Parts: sequence; structure tokens; C-alpha cells
Amino acid sequence: MPGTGCLGRRGARPPWLAWWTAALLAAALPGVGQAADDGFQQLFDGKTLTDWQGDAPYWSVRDGAILGQITPETRITKNRFLVYQGELPADFELVAEYRISPQGNSGVNYRSEPVDGVDFVALAGYQCDIDGPLNYTGSNYEERRRTTLARVGESVVVPPSDAAAEPGRVDANAWTLREVTPLPHSADELRDNIRRDDWNEVRIVAHGNRLEHYLNGVLTSRVEDNDLENRRLDGRLGVQVHVGPPMTVEYRVIKVRPLHGDSDPPQAETSNEGRRTK
Repeated sequence: MPGTGCLGRRGARPPWLAWWTAALLAAALPGVGQAADDGFQQLFDGKTLTDWQGDAPYWSVRDGAILGQITPETRITKNRFLVYQGELPADFELVAEYRISPQGNSGVNYRSEPVDGVDFVALAGYQCDIDGPLNYTGSNYEERRRTTLARVGESVVVPPSDAAAEPGRVDANAWTLREVTPLPHSADELRDNIRRDDWNEVRIVAHGNRLEHYLNGVLTSRVEDNDLENRRLDGRLGVQVHVGPPMTVEYRVIKVRPLHGDSDPPQAETSNEGRRTK
């Protein structure tokens, strides 16, 4: 703003200085596969789908973000995934930014395994659900297995079971063997914390058998999975486009860092201070 310390034409920076500053910043930022000072490793280079595998034409890169898209011409009958091909730590903290269209349905799968016997890329395992209508965003849904483990606003202990996941133990699209305690924020308050049709931050903490999903810094669901028969303690990472109407979902700044067995994961936010609104 003129007159408040900004440089006018005589004091403008020469072009080489802007180039040099950009070069220094690029050199300082970690590349894909390199850990930053905070221990996070970037999984997406912002330009290509290198190290990711998925079915065309559903996945591409646009404006520095992974784009998952379903059009009227590419409607699907089974959920499709873009799967990270690199190695991941068993215990980790993952942070990503996403934006989803109003009717979109997606999610971040983790500790998952590829589905055999299908002619498309699919995963089975834990998912931090993400959807445009905000019915499920932040819940823990186990794709192709026990279905919903924790809804929005729930802290759940899953007790041991004596058999693999089976339809008879699912009711109303949720696993029936669940001990549920409400989180400090209600489901409606947690939905108000999410920006519609705009960028939001999702954070997943997987530490032993404890799984926590955060949206914009606020704990949205928690699972303590004591089901030795069905739980997984490691696996693949991927993002999803879901069966349904035409949609788009974008993911950017996807990064992960290991959590060691003798360290505590980040603590949940339990106050309303700093919460975002729509």
C-alpha cells in the first residue's frame, strides 16, 4: 500500500532478486521422499502422479493438486482408488489438504490392502471418510470389511471378536461390536468446523491400535481397535472416488511422518478455541 513502507518504482526489486529468492526457497524445501526438519516426508510432488497408481481417466494432476473426477461419461459402479506405491511406517501421522465438490464422496484409506480378483484399483481397510454433504467427514469407515467403526463425534473401543468380518455383524452400515463414548464436540459442531466446497486439513494419527481423525485441528473420531481377528497394524495408503453422481475431489500437501513406539501421538484439541467455521 503506497505511503506505508512499500517500495515504489524507484525502489522496486530487480528481477534477478525475485529469481534468486525463489531458487533459495526451492532448495530449502524438501522434495518427495525427503524428510523436513519436522520429520514429515512429502508423498506428492505437486506436478505428477509419480509413485501413485490408479485407473485412468479418474485421476490426474491439476493446479498443483491430485484431482479425482467422475463425469457423466465416466460413471462407476465400484469405488476407485489412487494408491501410493512407496513404503509407509506402521505408526504414523499423516496430514493432507483436500477440497471436495458439494455432492462428492471420497476418503483417505490407510493400513489397507489391495483387493484381489478385480480389474480395477481398489483397497480394503481403514478410511477417513470425506464427503461434500458432510454426512460422514472424519468418521472411520473400514472399506470392504467391518463398515463404520466410529461415526462423527464418537470415541469407540472395538472389542475382540472370534471371527473374521461378516455381514451378520453389521447393522445400519456399522459394526455392531462397538463400545461408544461421545467426544467433547457434537457431530453438528464438528460439521460446522469444516468449510464447504473449500480447502480443509485432514490429519490421521495411527499409533498401535489407536486411530484418530482430525479435521482442521479438531478430533472428529477415535477408534481403539482390540479386534485381533480383523484389525490391521500396517498397509497401503490411497485416496478414493466413490460411486455416485459426477464429482471432483482434490488433494494437496500430502505428507507423513513416523511415530515411534515409545512416543506419544499428538493430543486432541478439546476446546472450541480456534475452531474454523463454514
